Amino acid sequence: MKEFKGKVLFLDRSDINTDEIIPAKYLTENTKEALKPYLMEDLNLEGFNTDNDIDENSIIITRANFGCGSSREHAPWALEVNGYNAVIAQSFARIFQQNMFNCGMAAIELPHKTIDYIFDKYNSKATNIEIDIKNCVIFIESKTKKEKIEFEISRFEQELIFSGGWVEYADNNY
Repeated sequence: MKEFKGKVLFLDRSDINTDEIIPAKYLTENTKEALKPYLMEDLNLEGFNTDNDIDENSIIITRANFGCGSSREHAPWALEVNGYNAVIAQSFARIFQQNMFNCGMAAIELPHKTIDYIFDKYNSKATNIEIDIKNCVIFIESKTKKEKIEFEISRFEQELIFSGGWVEYADNNY
């Protein structure tokens, strides 16, 4: 199973689409590794810098409708190859969220008020997260604050994560 812990990349914007996660011009690449240098190169977000922000973080916290736009597995693949195995958001585009689980990654939805609270308390601080998938708990910590936040995902989504994705789940169960 993948690790679900590390430094947080805060993307304070809703409607970040799959073309901003991995531009369509790279969809002809035939390995995940080939996507690595292009993660979020077209993301237009004040204060975001692909040269500094991608490598030092491993979990994304963002707003609503993350992964909207064209459906493609390349978007989760580009996140995964860059060390991102979890995205926490108010909501996801349905196909993007399922592609995350199909890749053995976590796409965790939290209520709007909880996302606002996290941005309020942690966005301007160096923040680390550890996600306990089995018990559905997020442990969030900065130098001055530490707390836990509960979340919900289905048992099947947990099984996809524990298995490492849909293909591995199918191999083990069918």
